[in-house]
Amino acid sequence: MLRVQDLHAFYGESHILHGVDFDVKRGELVTLLGRNGSGRSTTLKSIMNMVGRRTGSIMVNGNETLDMKPHHIPRLGIGYCPEERGIFASLDVHENLLLPPTVRSDGMTLDEIYAMFPNLYERRKSQGTRLSGGEQQMLAMARILRTGARILLLDEITEGLAPVIVQKLAEVLMMLKERGMTIVLVEQNFRFAAPLADRHYVMDHGQIVEEITAAQLPSRREHLNSMLGV
Repeated sequence: MLRVQDLHAFYGESHILHGVDFDVKRGELVTLLGRNGSGRSTTLKSIMNMVGRRTGSIMVNGNETLDMKPHHIPRLGIGYCPEERGIFASLDVHENLLLPPTVRSDGMTLDEIYAMFPNLYERRKSQGTRLSGGEQQMLAMARILRTGARILLLDEITEGLAPVIVQKLAEVLMMLKERGMTIVLVEQNFRFAAPLADRHYVMDHGQIVEEITAAQLPSRREHLNSMLGV
């Protein structure tokens, strides 16, 4: 579904990613782990062509996207949920959900989304600024599910959220996996990510330095914790 090879990314003269290589198979949930500043969020932004300059290869569903304009990339069925969420404050929940165009015909319906996120149904007439942090995060995720995206790039979705909301997001990710979604998760909360993922990629200084499968995780956990500074 997604193959990144020798990806370099730049902001102005700053060289942020230094030859990133990884792939994600259909239906997998893969994490990008690493300390702050390791290049994880820049990797997601590079996939969406939201950096100054990028070189290498990014294949989405067999399509090379390196020269694609940013607004064309979602049409390949890829959705991006940024760390800052991007909720429109002047719109209510329902209007925020309807705002992005559908890119494929098999997106989740509003009824399905409200069933998955009952809090959003209860707050559907509330403006974006009146939502809690957890509700804003749910809305940011729900918004890309309606578009028909089958590959989800999720950036730090649990940051600053209460444990009960974090648990709800874990349940949602498992439901999305069961629906056949392919997910790339940038996450600082390793306890949240560990039981969900099929594979973990560890980043450091703009490179992938290690790959650990779910089966390898029990024997590698202490080593991984030391790399992440946990």
